[in-house]
Amino acid sequence: MMRSLFSGVSGLSSHQTRMDVIGNNIANVNTIAFKSSSVSFSEVFYQTTQVASGPNATTGKGGQNAKQIGLGTSVGSISTKVDTEGASQRTDNPFDVKLSGSGNSFFIVRSNGNTYFTRAGDFTYDASGALVTQSGANVMGWVTNDQGEIVKDVVQPLYVKSDEFTYTMPEQTTNLKVSGNINSSSGNFAKGSGTSGADGDQKGETLTLSFYDNLGYSYQATIAVTQVDKYNYHTEVTGVTKEGKAADLTVTFDHDISFNPTTGLLDGTDSSLDFTITGGADADSFVKDTIAVDISNLKSIGDETKFEYIDVAGKGKAVGKMSSVGIQDDGRIIASYSNGDTVVIGQIATQSFTNAAGLEKVGTNMYAATLNSGEFDGVGEDITSAGGSMVSGTIEMSNVDLASEFTDMITTQRGFQANSRIITVSDTMLEELINLKR
Repeated sequence: MMRSLFSGVSGLSSHQTRMDVIGNNIANVNTIAFKSSSVSFSEVFYQTTQVASGPNATTGKGGQNAKQIGLGTSVGSISTKVDTEGASQRTDNPFDVKLSGSGNSFFIVRSNGNTYFTRAGDFTYDASGALVTQSGANVMGWVTNDQGEIVKDVVQPLYVKSDEFTYTMPEQTTNLKVSGNINSSSGNFAKGSGTSGADGDQKGETLTLSFYDNLGYSYQATIAVTQVDKYNYHTEVTGVTKEGKAADLTVTFDHDISFNPTTGLLDGTDSSLDFTITGGADADSFVKDTIAVDISNLKSIGDETKFEYIDVAGKGKAVGKMSSVGIQDDGRIIASYSNGDTVVIGQIATQSFTNAAGLEKVGTNMYAATLNSGEFDGVGEDITSAGGSMVSGTIEMSNVDLASEFTDMITTQRGFQANSRIITVSDTMLEELINLKR
């Protein structure tokens, strides 16, 4: 009689545990990257009152099955549905990152000297510029060497806003390229236009070249392209400005340019002309005092005047200030700068586990490795090697299925009621037994 009471108690306890898990799942229905859990029951010890016996040919007695009485139920396992990805939610925040296509992969984070793992990619950065989780754990990955290449050795904290990456170095102009057409019937220069060597009766056009010094300051040189005759021109610098103001800089671009009357292309003129910096206080900021100007694509055909300044290697650039940071699908962190530079800051590393369900939850959306999950080697892996990718501007939501949870809640409630009825009925039977002696 007492066995049924204890069986009922074990059923109540097991169903209470299951309800606790269901309640936690529902409570975390909107928790970023939360992984729901499920409870499985198992039988407990059986009391055998008679062992099984086989047929006896001598006595002619047949075999009998064992007689066993079960002693209730227990919680067999509480498993986490790690492999099931949660839905994607778009945030357009470049530091929100979702792991896609690899349910066994996790971000590697470090907190208080301990290494943990998480699927929650709602990252931010702290006062030191370190990439961190919302709970302040450092996001781990690989950094670059002096050549700007990712070195995939032991993972370390990633910094996205450190002083090292705030600016990029300027670059002095070494080459320029001019393309376009000079009007073969150019009009006269306006009187008083300040074109040295040209008066109001001479024909020609003006060309403006932009260039940079070694410190990243921008300059503009105005060049008078004076028409000597229909197919011959002369160039001369008429003024130079630095950051929009008059520059203390002497430059020369004193060349004769000839075109073929038939083709309108260069004829007898070098395709590369020297633009020479010869003096002035600002000249000290130039490492090289000569800039090569490529005019191979310059021509003189018809009445149209169209100068095009084409960017080429060595055009030069100003100091670059970081303007934005983005995370690519392989986890590389790319910084963009005001001067057009892009720099690889580092790469977010991940870790996959043979048995991700064996990880231990430690709170704040983090997991710890266990003996049954597989070990972390300290290096991590590229998310693409596990067949997945990172999606920037998106986060992974909870994978809780409310329909399933409410269904499980109903069956759990009914199971709890049934087990409580076992106890009340057993109590009634005991009461009848006690009343026999009255």
